[in-house]
Amino acid sequence: MPGYYFSLAVRSFRRSKALTALIVVLMGCGVATCMVTWAVFRATAADPIPWKSSKLFVPQIDNFGPAHNDHGKPPDLLDYTDATALLHAHQARRQSLLYAIRLSVVPDQQQRQPFSLPGDAVSSDFFAMFDVPFRYGSGWSTVDDDQRTSVVVISDALNQQLFGGANSVGREIALDTHSYRIVGVLGDWNPRPRFFDVSSSGYPFSNPGQIYIPFSRAVDLQKSTSGSIVCSGDGSNPASAGWDAFLRGECGWIAAWVELPTPTDAEHYRQYLSNYAAEQQRLGRLGWPANVRLRNVVQWLDLERVVPKASKLSLIVSFSFLLICQVNAVGLLLARFMSRAPEIGVRRALGASRRAIYQQFLIEAATIGVAGGALGLALTCVGMKGVGLVFEPQIAELARLDGSLMLVTLLVAIAATVIAAFYPTWRAAQVQPAWQLKSNG
Repeated sequence: MPGYYFSLAVRSFRRSKALTALIVVLMGCGVATCMVTWAVFRATAADPIPWKSSKLFVPQIDNFGPAHNDHGKPPDLLDYTDATALLHAHQARRQSLLYAIRLSVVPDQQQRQPFSLPGDAVSSDFFAMFDVPFRYGSGWSTVDDDQRTSVVVISDALNQQLFGGANSVGREIALDTHSYRIVGVLGDWNPRPRFFDVSSSGYPFSNPGQIYIPFSRAVDLQKSTSGSIVCSGDGSNPASAGWDAFLRGECGWIAAWVELPTPTDAEHYRQYLSNYAAEQQRLGRLGWPANVRLRNVVQWLDLERVVPKASKLSLIVSFSFLLICQVNAVGLLLARFMSRAPEIGVRRALGASRRAIYQQFLIEAATIGVAGGALGLALTCVGMKGVGLVFEPQIAELARLDGSLMLVTLLVAIAATVIAAFYPTWRAAQVQPAWQLKSNG
């Protein structure tokens, strides 16, 4: 029977081509608008490291106090005292500190001018913690951290620029006024958003840094951060007091991450944070009860409101537009189905049940939905090329038309059209055969 109802639908299309085309265009435009904005929202709201996000946590310690914190929320970044205390406590399977920096690269060739690149000062566990892939070599060791060794990991792009893509492990590179030994070259690694440093980097969808040096070495060289510095709001300038005073100060500028494989590990670490903050209170450094947080990747991104407001708003607007298209489709489908009332009356008089009428017209609506989905796919392809006109380039390039989006586009078009057909189909099934036969007679 579904095949028979499909053939009836095709014949009906031929009889009312204009009405059918109008419904197809309505649903195609509505679905395409939704899918383009959904592609952007999906890209910006996706878990950047889904296989491990429940095991990676950001510790927060309130060193500002209730008079200066954000409605009881601890600062996003740690000061040097707390950050290094957590690092040296070794209470997690892995732990890493991080802050954004900029370094001047001095090429070997004298004819080439130095150029500045973004980078990060990180601890040795950073690469294993975030499953960073390597094309050549690896990260440095904890011994390099402790000895403040001049080692560096560079991106594949920088390796191509300086060494033509060859294995550069063991070679020297000049950064600022110091020489560093290359221990690793990154593979293809560009997590979006830049979840591991959304607070410090300023923009979560910026590219990762191209240079990574040991956190301890950067501090030893008094390398200032190029990222955020969060202070309690007392009006003091942390940069004016000198490097040593800055390290002893209470301004947050360091992102901290810990890897905790099990919920039990997370609970133990949370208790350790509370005990640490309580100890700082007993020592007189903090004058308020312990106020700490421990958030995993998804919770952290939600707290930082990483998903752009524009993508959320455009998604709401586009789905509202689809709803308007559906409402218009209801009227068109009602006119289409009720114009065939005599045909329905004859079928009912010959013994067709209301269930059969429902099946016939819902299959017809689904067929229109397939056509609308095909048009929606074509319009989605066009819309994806124009995403950059609405969103920032860093976000626009994340939206991709893949197989899953194509399938969702088709399914949404069919579902939306079938839903729009419920009321017209119900009205069609209520047609009284006696009235239709009498009026035809």
